[in-house]
Amino acid sequence: MKKYLIILVITLTCASFVNAQKIDTEKVFGGYKYTYNNELISIGDLASIIESNTDAYKLIKTGRTNRSISGVLGFVGGGLIGWPLGNALGGGEVNWTLAGIGAGLVIVAIPISSSSNKKINQAVELYNASINTTSYTTFKPEFKIISNGRGFGLAMNF
Repeated sequence: MKKYLIILVITLTCASFVNAQKIDTEKVFGGYKYTYNNELISIGDLASIIESNTDAYKLIKTGRTNRSISGVLGFVGGGLIGWPLGNALGGGEVNWTLAGIGAGLVIVAIPISSSSNKKINQAVELYNASINTTSYTTFKPEFKIISNGRGFGLAMNF
């Protein structure tokens, strides 16, 4: 009986220290990079990891959509800026209206990209918070030494 009790106490103690992995966020030039288990992961991998948390998953889906929209607007805007500049460098006729429209698209893409990064980071924070609440912080067993006419014992309440 003592062996089973000792094994149970050791197992519960070890299980209480087991944590799910946290997603780390690091700001880099042009955005953020995300690591999981010390490995760099893409936004798609990030979404599949977060999928178990529905609130965080909704945020990351919105963030990914905004990121795609921002990328398309930035790409088209950059092309519309680059075409007249290429013509100017090549000695051709320059259409500055296209460059102005391109600049407008790039300016619109910047806040959308910023919003996307905020939503994705909120999703990561929400996911990490849910991981922390299910870990050791909620498992706090109480140990008591008890005695009766038959001897001493150890009681654990959780």
